[in-house]
Amino acid sequence: MYGILLFLHIISATVWTGGHLVLSLAILPRAFKEQSTEELKQFESAYERVGIPALLIQVITGLWLAYRLAPDLSQWFSFNNMVLSLIGTKLILLALTLGLAIDARFRIIPKLSLHELKVLAWHIIPVAILSVLFVIVGVLFRTGWFF
Repeated sequence: MYGILLFLHIISATVWTGGHLVLSLAILPRAFKEQSTEELKQFESAYERVGIPALLIQVITGLWLAYRLAPDLSQWFSFNNMVLSLIGTKLILLALTLGLAIDARFRIIPKLSLHELKVLAWHIIPVAILSVLFVIVGVLFRTGWFF
């Protein structure tokens, strides 16, 4: 079961992180250059169908994997050891990601225009950075680099 959870978590992280890197490094700069939101809207519409399920799978499998490592939920933010520090860090990254994603989805994207493009960029780029940080923290579970 652990292998299946980890596989689903990693493949979902790949979809989420890869999509946001493409969005922030390729599509967003082109939108600014061409002064058009059309390609951005098309990408967002197509990516949502795989990106949102990937995020949901990541959250579910991530919580399940965390529970397997630390079944006492009250300890998840204690930062008492490496595992609890990593779990707490991932949960903080998740809260930041969800806050930005929800704000973008419900406040900015529905009325996306050239005027709102900068505001959306201030959401897309941080989510891409947070996604990479998620991956780094995930690798730390296995490698323990900084611990």
